[in-house]
Amino acid sequence: MMKNRSYKYLILALLIGVFSSCNDYLELDPKNKVPVEAVLSDPNGIKGYLANLYYELPMEDFVYFPRAGYNARGNTGSLSLSQYGLEAIHSEWPNWNEFNNQWWTRGYQLNRDINLLEESVAKVSFSAAERTAIEGEIAFLRAYTYYALVKIYGGVPIITENQEYTTDWASLRVPRNTEKETWDFVLAQLDIAFEKLPASRQSADETKRRATKWAAAGLKSRVALHAASVAKYWNRAPLSGEAVTAGLVGLPASEANRYYQAAIEASEAVMGSGQFGLYMPNPANPQDAARNYQNLFMDPNVALTEVLFMRGYGHAGGPLAHDYDGWNNPNQTGEGFPHVGRTNPVLELVDQYENYGNPGVASPIITTTDGQVREGEFNPSTNYIRFSSPEEIFQGKDARFFASIIHPGAEWKGTEIVIQGGIIRPDGSVLNAKGTVVHQGVTYHTYGAATSNQYSGFEGTPNMTRSGFLLKKFLDERAKIKTWLQSTTDYIDIRYAEVLLNYAEAVVESGLGSTERATQALNDIRKRAGHTVAIPLNLTNVLRERSVELAFENKEYWDLIRRRTYHQIFNNYVKTALVPMLDLRGAQPAYIYVRKDVPGARPNTFPERDYYRSIPGVNNNGLIQNPQH
Repeated sequence: MMKNRSYKYLILALLIGVFSSCNDYLELDPKNKVPVEAVLSDPNGIKGYLANLYYELPMEDFVYFPRAGYNARGNTGSLSLSQYGLEAIHSEWPNWNEFNNQWWTRGYQLNRDINLLEESVAKVSFSAAERTAIEGEIAFLRAYTYYALVKIYGGVPIITENQEYTTDWASLRVPRNTEKETWDFVLAQLDIAFEKLPASRQSADETKRRATKWAAAGLKSRVALHAASVAKYWNRAPLSGEAVTAGLVGLPASEANRYYQAAIEASEAVMGSGQFGLYMPNPANPQDAARNYQNLFMDPNVALTEVLFMRGYGHAGGPLAHDYDGWNNPNQTGEGFPHVGRTNPVLELVDQYENYGNPGVASPIITTTDGQVREGEFNPSTNYIRFSSPEEIFQGKDARFFASIIHPGAEWKGTEIVIQGGIIRPDGSVLNAKGTVVHQGVTYHTYGAATSNQYSGFEGTPNMTRSGFLLKKFLDERAKIKTWLQSTTDYIDIRYAEVLLNYAEAVVESGLGSTERATQALNDIRKRAGHTVAIPLNLTNVLRERSVELAFENKEYWDLIRRRTYHQIFNNYVKTALVPMLDLRGAQPAYIYVRKDVPGARPNTFPERDYYRSIPGVNNNGLIQNPQH
């Protein structure tokens, strides 16, 4: 549903959106488009143009899909970055580590529009305060654009003035800056943004959807941590070749602490501002914590104290809506949307959530009576733990698990979600194809119910989970989604919890900053999740908290990239599922669980060259290509 308080800002992007994107309407004949001179010679035109640039940002949100690119809608399959790492797998597609390489072209188109805006603002009459704020927004948008470029490609050409197109194409060629120069440029732009942007705007709503100095500081916290990690961990996956020799990719280890210090200072600016805090930081119990955490993402507008920057959505049925609910609802609550159940959380993530009875360590799902983590197909000689209900095995899990993931037996939209992967007959044989078993006068169905609209897993069709879990985070439990572009949930791009985690990691990795403050930040996040036992500050604890706190927010993929652990983990790696089965061997039917490879999953291997993506068009633009591409 459309939030009235966000409409004032969003309508600017919508009005400009009538003309497609800036990149289109500035190029076409002004007889059927608004001429650029008319837009950028008027203060209101500049404001509308600026609003559209926010809409063009390379934000990895509900309409970012790696194979389709940024701001993608339609039949994208909801293939997300979470499915490229250790968080989830797609229910239908085996695709993995595939990217649309559009951002090189689109990034420089957006950069051109930002440069054009900067030139135009200098010629138009604004008050001193308004001009300064717009200059701050320009710096923020430029930093956001170049951050997307540098984290994908390494060092890129830094172009801050519009190039006039001529027939002399060679004169337009700009060589790549080094990776260090590019990171430093992004950070310098964020410093400008922080200096010039206001701390708040006319309304709380506008404050969260347009750049402020706190959005700039939050983004700097993220950017600097990324650069620091690349510098510290470059030697985990060192590359070679001309681009490395020229410094176009790679950062020296000697630069790591400088970047960690920048991340610490940016984080401290936000933490010390007095403007932010964790949403509902003191829950009464884990159940309360789960509800609060779910609400944070179901409607971020109830939690603006945690939001530094977000993208507003609205206008159901139009270009400012999305399909995240449709793609990801369980099959049983699909309500007519043609493609559901696409994001399937995997056991690797589920295992990371702690148990309140054993705080401070990951709590892998135990399925056998010997207490060991055992994986493989069902074995009749194994002593499986028998549960009276499908949800019993998850008792005591971290509240964020229940707020982020739909598990077998969970209630969603007033419906018990049935996820079952087979039946163990009384003789110990297995039925895992669609069928029935009659036992003691009762008919049992392979997947837990008679017809496919009554269950949500393991049938083998795309609308069913194949991992044993379904996505809950971000989904609106109140929404009725029957057709395309009906979701209007806003997306939090930068939030306070991430800043706290960035700070904690930077302190642990560098030894700089305040250990006491970082420890408090780490445990404040845990307290919001219902934990009452403080844990020490160490890298293992910080990274586990990142995994569970930021799950499905498209951060884990970049954590694997920046820390250079992707190739270490994904080396012929197959993701795992938790398969509930109805066991008829005892006096009473019971549920057992089998840890196994996700059915149909392929082994995944991440090539080290993909820490940097291929630069397109090097034959024409004359740029040095990235290693091994």
